[in-house]
Amino acid sequence: MAFRSGFVNIIGNTNVGKSTLLNRLTGEKLAIVTPKAQTTRHRILGILNGEGYQIIFTDTPGIIKPAYKLHHAMMRQVTTALDDADIILYVTDVKESGEKNERYIKKLKTINVPVMVAINKSDLSSGAEAEKLESAWKVLLPGATVISISALHGLHVDDLLQEVIRKLPEGPEYYPGDTLTDRNERFFVTEIIRGRIFNQFEQEVPYSCEVRIESYKETDKLVHIDAIIHVMRESQKGILIGHKGAALKKLGTDARADIESFLGRKVYLGLQVKVTPEWRDDDRYLRKFGYLG
Repeated sequence: MAFRSGFVNIIGNTNVGKSTLLNRLTGEKLAIVTPKAQTTRHRILGILNGEGYQIIFTDTPGIIKPAYKLHHAMMRQVTTALDDADIILYVTDVKESGEKNERYIKKLKTINVPVMVAINKSDLSSGAEAEKLESAWKVLLPGATVISISALHGLHVDDLLQEVIRKLPEGPEYYPGDTLTDRNERFFVTEIIRGRIFNQFEQEVPYSCEVRIESYKETDKLVHIDAIIHVMRESQKGILIGHKGAALKKLGTDARADIESFLGRKVYLGLQVKVTPEWRDDDRYLRKFGYLG
């Protein structure tokens, strides 16, 4: 039997559960998941190897109307994902209709690769409501495979995976069989810290932050990590640090525990906060943070 492989790119709006689905499909916590919108900023590959197949899943930032250069860079990743896929997996949820992303829906109607629609959070709707939504999406995207799932609870995710495998083209093993992702440990450390920022702080603060690893040194006893959290204003720096440093201390403690769990090793984590005005609209910093080539 011929080996099957391909790139399955996951797109959709913010907060529909794309990252949760990637983690569920790969069995690894590759993408940070928080209740807040716009958590994902980078394309993240998750590689699933099975008997006779290799699937390279790609999580992408949620579709938004760009407000600054960082957003434009994020949306370029979505556009690229539409152009370099072997299968497009469009994730929506039980609260959405197809009218929200008319531009992208039109693109999906003309694309020359299989399109699948995963209606997530089906555990929050009745069977009749799910059937109605599935029918609506089949009308909107004729020829697409439509499946109701719950990424959080794993409902029908295996059915989705089996359908992906059936649609994979014949191809080579793009990555060694033990590879889980194309990202390095430093990247995931920054994502873990950023995820903790999203969980701990409210309003505009998480959206104004970027994390950069300044030093990453491994010894026999521990991994020594120094990171800088870039914010846009002094007031945001004060919120992150907190009274007598309490907020930053909590952030460091929680992030360090997550990093140790991820790396399987003891970690020293040093955090500093730096004001970098308007970094979201500055090409130099966007390039430095990995959003521009």
